[in-house]
Amino acid sequence: MIVNVSEAKTHLSRLIDKVYHGETVVIAKNNLPMVDLVIHRPTEKRELGQLAGRLTLPEDFMDEDPAVCAMFYGEGQQ
Repeated sequence: MIVNVSEAKTHLSRLIDKVYHGETVVIAKNNLPMVDLVIHRPTEKRELGQLAGRLTLPEDFMDEDPAVCAMFYGEGQQ
């Protein structure tokens, strides 16, 4: 499917849905094909654990703060 820029601006959500479902969409300017609308594919695999050993949490990190609890639940209802 080839669409002009103005039509692509008007119907971008619909075109993205078509590409997501496998259709080829080319965006043209003055009826000259300029760009392909394609699904994003990451170039590299994500590397997990980049902050391992460089980040420490305090021992009381998960403890409730009475002042915050009072704001959410009211005084004395913890």
